[in-house]
Amino acid sequence: HSEELRKHSWSGIPREVRPVTWRLLSGYLPANRERRDLVLQRKREEYFGFIEQYYNSRTDENHRDTYRQIHIDIPRTNPLIPLFQQPLVQEVFERILFIWAIRHPASGYVQGINDLVTPFFVAFLSEFVEEDVENFEMASLPLDTQRNIEADSFWCMSKLLDGIQDNYTFAQPGIQIKVKALEELVSRIDEDVHVHFQKCEVEYLQFAFRWMNNLLMRELPLRCTIRLWDTYQAESEGFSHFHLYVCAAFLIKWRKEILSMLDFQSLLMLLQNLPTIHWGNEEVGLLLAEAYRLKYMFADAPSHYKR
Repeated sequence: HSEELRKHSWSGIPREVRPVTWRLLSGYLPANRERRDLVLQRKREEYFGFIEQYYNSRTDENHRDTYRQIHIDIPRTNPLIPLFQQPLVQEVFERILFIWAIRHPASGYVQGINDLVTPFFVAFLSEFVEEDVENFEMASLPLDTQRNIEADSFWCMSKLLDGIQDNYTFAQPGIQIKVKALEELVSRIDEDVHVHFQKCEVEYLQFAFRWMNNLLMRELPLRCTIRLWDTYQAESEGFSHFHLYVCAAFLIKWRKEILSMLDFQSLLMLLQNLPTIHWGNEEVGLLLAEAYRLKYMFADAPSHYKR
């Protein structure tokens, strides 16, 4: 049953069933239909219990820095999308992130986590919005609906972070390891690109840290991230292992542009501002297909295996 769902979701989920599908794929909703309403009600109540229990402590001395950092980061999340400039929406994000941080003292809040709420929030909001979600007035929804979207976003983001938590602990070892793995992978897939980076003295950390920390969200339009996450949630270890191959495919996609940049400055400028603004489902679909091919070819291949 859930295998079937994963198989169908891999190549993109239709907008109207995305909210329920994402809740199922992230393990938040039980597959058993009879239990769903009960579980949702219980989890939503639990989240608002956390709010009552913890949210007033955001001004306490030991939590003040966490809250301040979140408060500074929220306006920087998707600065070009009007939805996220609404005070009401920013407060939702502040609550979600603060509660998550308090409940995960090992990592606490790290910049980058703020981006991970966005796709869930937009997917769950789109259940109630016919037209353009990015310009929607959150305040026009009934309070109950607002609260449900908030709680569901919190739980689904938490489930996602459970799988990549070492990306956000002190010194972010998970990200260091993944960037290293990307470098090793690219050196095997496309030696020209790899050598070109060395020649220009560009290090993978200088551009790929952000690719891992924000799951490519800063490189793609939001609609593309949401489509990408359909596949990430359907793929086992989608947000960790498969993401690596997506990053490799993404990098190689720009090989012509990369090889035409002949110095450190222009190469880094290119890599930090890749021209994806007009991307849609088609481009993401091609990227995922290429990532899948790379994974199949290189995942367990010995290091000496070259194209």
